[in-house]
Amino acid sequence: MTGRPSEAERLRDLARLRRVRDRIDREYARPLDVEALARGVHMSAGHLSRQFRLAYGESPYSYLMTRRIERAMALLRRGDLSVTEVCFAVGCSSLGTFSTRFTELVGVPPSVYRREHADAAQGMPPCVARQVTRPVRNREAPAREPHLA
Repeated sequence: MTGRPSEAERLRDLARLRRVRDRIDREYARPLDVEALARGVHMSAGHLSRQFRLAYGESPYSYLMTRRIERAMALLRRGDLSVTEVCFAVGCSSLGTFSTRFTELVGVPPSVYRREHADAAQGMPPCVARQVTRPVRNREAPAREPHLA
C-alpha cells in the first residue's frame, strides 16, 4: 500500500467536508466544535481539520468564525442591536473573542463598524450587499491609514 488515499476515498472525504461546511453555514449560531463536527461525518477531529484546511484553505474553526462575523456585520448594519446582543446572536460566548476576531477580519472593532456602517446597505439587493460587505479572511484586513489632522 502506498499510503496515499485512492480517488474514491478522496471523493468521499470531499463529500464529508462539504457536509461539514454546509452544517457550519446552517448552524453557525449554535455551539459547534471540531470534535462534534468530526463525529457527524465519522472522521477524527485531527483528520477533519487537516483535510478541511487542504480543501478550503482554513481550519473549520476559522471558517465558523468567518460565518459568524459575516452575520454579525449584517446585524450591526441594521443598527438596532448592541454589539453584545449581536455577539450572542451569532453564537459567540465571549465578547472579547468576538471583538478580537471581528477586528482581525474586518479591520475595525464591531462598535466602530456599527457606527460607521449603519444603513450602509440600505436599498441594495441582499445578494449585492453580502458580496460588498463580506469580511476578508485569515487576518488580511487592510491596515487603517493614520488620520492626519
